[in-house]
Amino acid sequence: MGAWFSYGLGSLNKDLPGFIVLNGGGSIICLEDRSFDPVVLWQTMVGEMEKGFNAFANQAMASPQFSKVVNQVGGATAGAQKQLGDLMEKYLVSMNLPSRAQMVSMAERLQSIEGQLNEIKALLHQVHNNSGAPETGYATAPKPPRTRRPPGAGGEQK
Repeated sequence: MGAWFSYGLGSLNKDLPGFIVLNGGGSIICLEDRSFDPVVLWQTMVGEMEKGFNAFANQAMASPQFSKVVNQVGGATAGAQKQLGDLMEKYLVSMNLPSRAQMVSMAERLQSIEGQLNEIKALLHQVHNNSGAPETGYATAPKPPRTRRPPGAGGEQK
């Protein structure tokens, strides 16, 4: 039996039956007729149901009442979404939190500020490059001349 399964499942052999039945006596009944195959019966049933649903849906979508109902449902959905948005904004205001519109406004202002900062940074680099300052950093102030001398061997200054 195990050899039959591994041979039958591992090869495309047309001599093997498509469906077998194991009865309680230990014998195998091979059915060449696929009319009793449960998989074929299931596939046939699902195919017929799909054809029926498609025919019904095509007939329903062809009627003007269907488009009217779909339009009404879309309008009701849009109205419910607007009411939910208004309710959420009132809730956020009561919790002292920013609304979505306020967050979008802040994000736009931040982007504008970042753009202005980039322009200022570019101008500072241009001024820095035109001033002749060293590349490593800002120019340092000149050191004052040393007028005091280190103490001599006797501890006195010269």
